[in-house]
Amino acid sequence: MIAGMDAGLYIRLSAMMFLEYAIWGAWYPILAARLLGPLKFSGKQTGWIYATIPLGCIISPLIAGQIADRWINTEFILAGAHLVGTLLLFISAWKRKFGALFGFMLAYALFFAATLPLVNSLMFHHLGANQADAAAPYIFMWAPIAWALAGYFLTGWRWIFRTAEEGRDCLVLAGVLSVVMAVVSGALLPDTPPAGAAAEGSSIGRALGMLQDSNFLIFIIISFVGAGMMQFYFLGTAQFMQDKGIAPKNVPAAMAVAQAMQAIATLAALGWLVRQAGFQWTLTIGAACWLILYIIYVAPSPPGLIVAGQAFHGLAYVFFIIAGQMFVAAVAPREVLATMQALVFMAQTGVGLFLGTQFAGIVMDKYRVEGRFQWRKLWAVPGVIMLLCVLALALLFKGAV
Repeated sequence: MIAGMDAGLYIRLSAMMFLEYAIWGAWYPILAARLLGPLKFSGKQTGWIYATIPLGCIISPLIAGQIADRWINTEFILAGAHLVGTLLLFISAWKRKFGALFGFMLAYALFFAATLPLVNSLMFHHLGANQADAAAPYIFMWAPIAWALAGYFLTGWRWIFRTAEEGRDCLVLAGVLSVVMAVVSGALLPDTPPAGAAAEGSSIGRALGMLQDSNFLIFIIISFVGAGMMQFYFLGTAQFMQDKGIAPKNVPAAMAVAQAMQAIATLAALGWLVRQAGFQWTLTIGAACWLILYIIYVAPSPPGLIVAGQAFHGLAYVFFIIAGQMFVAAVAPREVLATMQALVFMAQTGVGLFLGTQFAGIVMDKYRVEGRFQWRKLWAVPGVIMLLCVLALALLFKGAV
């Protein structure tokens, strides 16, 4: 157990983190097979279903953060949002037309996206400034573990009950996990009241006011750009691996190297690196890991090196995305902590992922000739952009506001 931390608090916060990402991991990597297969959706329609989460993260987090900072306990918002989410997931599981499914999935995304920053803000609220760097990685590590275990559970379920043909079971599993998360949030999570009268003025206004600091503005811009470039990885890696001779059945396991490294790095290296190198160099190292991955992709690398290179995506996610959330917790005024976490989620998971998806799609179409991708030219685009992000972090970002 972490020195100085109550065991019961650690278990409750870890359960919260585990369930939050198990819900997401239950359907997000798998649903495309149902959309493109049994439902016969086009690639564009499938893309719009997957765009619901980024769209939700543009709209909901700041609103939820304002409510949590000023009016309603965070744990009650989590319980309510996941309870509504349960209903929307179960309805979505039986929708077969694009318009109806998109509508219900967008409604679900609005509620789920509201919970993502609140999970972080509740955790940081109870860890406090003194414990955050040391204890947060031991809680964050449950996110990739949950994501992976949800997929393994669903695979086992399909082997036993043969439910893969229709593919709606991923949404059903996510709905069941949402019920559990609602119960855990309402009954077991620690009391996390809003700052209320202690917060002067709008918490959204105060959070956005942080952008007047040039250092924080640089962080938000690079977070937006870096998260956008991550979509090249998600949209292109599976096909790239297959074109390089890796069997399709081995691609999921090959890409899972990233999740394994993410869990290891979160537990073993994140807190230590932040304490030793500070946020400036931790974030710079994280961005550099994506740069290294794209260099491997551009170079004439053998399949084994491409698979091993997946570890750099896991490292980048830990040292850039998660470390960025820790940076926001370190610099945010306590009375607007939820809204500040919402701001970084809006930049990364919202605007960054949504526009990154559109940009990656345009670039992939540009470098697709007669049905085959010109991979070296394609990967050079995010590679050059990540090089600029690394230089900006090293030269302009100071790690404090």
